[in-house]
Amino acid sequence: MNVETRVVSVLMADDDPDDRMLAKDAWEETRPATKLDFVEDGEQLLDYLRHRGKYTGRGAAPLPNIILLDLNMPKKDGREVLREIKTDPLLKRIPVIVLTTSRAEEDIAKSYDLGVNSFIVKPARFEALVEVMRRVAEYWFGVVELPDNHLTRPN
Repeated sequence: MNVETRVVSVLMADDDPDDRMLAKDAWEETRPATKLDFVEDGEQLLDYLRHRGKYTGRGAAPLPNIILLDLNMPKKDGREVLREIKTDPLLKRIPVIVLTTSRAEEDIAKSYDLGVNSFIVKPARFEALVEVMRRVAEYWFGVVELPDNHLTRPN
């Protein structure tokens, strides 16, 4: 399917409201037909994926096609969440892309050890972030074949 017309679902976990706003604006410049949801920490991310807490009413809502994950968040950080996602039989197939300010080799290696699909350092300039989002959309929704995201957890 054409990357410009395919409707996809993206879930972004980031505790910084400014980063969420910039990511939303950048993503909309490249993928206006995308459903982009946000959570603010690792616990919210797992609640969203497992339809718990304030996300209980999502019922049969499909899982996101991809997850954009910040590493440094309160409550549960990205490393802990990544470990849980990649060891959960119903979640482990969802591609997880770390999108973080960290350039630390330890963070990069640990993320890949935990099963991350891509590690991207957040660019400082908005124009560069738009380019990153364009490339992410092009690759994950134009080149790659993804598994069915309509698998849901039992209520």
